[in-house]
Amino acid sequence: MALLADDGRMSFTDLAKETGLSVSAVHQRVRRLQKRGVIKGFTAQLDHGQVGLPLTAFVSIKPTDPAAPDDAPERLAHLTAIEACHSVAGDESYILKVRVASPNELEELLQLIRAAANVATRTTVVLSTPWEGRRPRL
Repeated sequence: MALLADDGRMSFTDLAKETGLSVSAVHQRVRRLQKRGVIKGFTAQLDHGQVGLPLTAFVSIKPTDPAAPDDAPERLAHLTAIEACHSVAGDESYILKVRVASPNELEELLQLIRAAANVATRTTVVLSTPWEGRRPRL
């Protein structure tokens, strides 16, 4: 798992060499991990600036009506600028990680979030990202 977390494109042959297992054993283990949901998929790590999404922000949301149903994730799922939605403890209900092209686009997205989920927002804009996506200690 650690090898695949570092390089999701590592071949079964290279995994076998690194682990001392046969290629077929590695293939079976990876397939079992996928079936169990331990490995959810393989993705490419993009340079978001190069693909036109240089602005990253974290948007904390909380319902304007505390008695309203807690359905913000479902109400916001259609907004593709939202990369992640985390349920959190504290004053806010969720923290959203968003990526957009510009401050104007962020402002428009915030309006869409507020309208779609009937929430108040608090936004933190990322100035730089020294690192992210570290693999877990396994």
